[in-house]
Amino acid sequence: MTVNLCDPSVGLNASTGGILTGWEHVIQSLRDIFDTRFGSRIMREWYGSFVPNLLGRLITTQEVVPYFAAITSAIEQWEPRFRVTQIQVVKVTRDGQLHVFLDGEYRPRAVYGDFTPAGARRIDAYANPDGILIEERLAA
Repeated sequence: MTVNLCDPSVGLNASTGGILTGWEHVIQSLRDIFDTRFGSRIMREWYGSFVPNLLGRLITTQEVVPYFAAITSAIEQWEPRFRVTQIQVVKVTRDGQLHVFLDGEYRPRAVYGDFTPAGARRIDAYANPDGILIEERLAA
């Protein structure tokens, strides 16, 4: 397998240590951003999101908007390769679970200032008091 190591979508798989490229690298990056609390990284204090601050709270309909703000602001700040175009609430439960679809555009060269989309993508995100899970789904 030939990999261009100068490609912004090439990195290490956090689970296996192997090479991770393209959209899969973006998904891993989003998981890391959403799991990282601001101030928890030395020399990169402002890397992360407000999502960890919201975890552990019961998610009511009033709490949905702060999650949207935390998720979209983190993506806008730290992951330019994905641009959210729509958030669809799938489920909010009384025991504090939130399930949403994040629809958007994959822009593989956005870190170089080329925001040309390479196609639509859908992310399936689940948040509950224990954490957040992100998976790719077929775009709607």
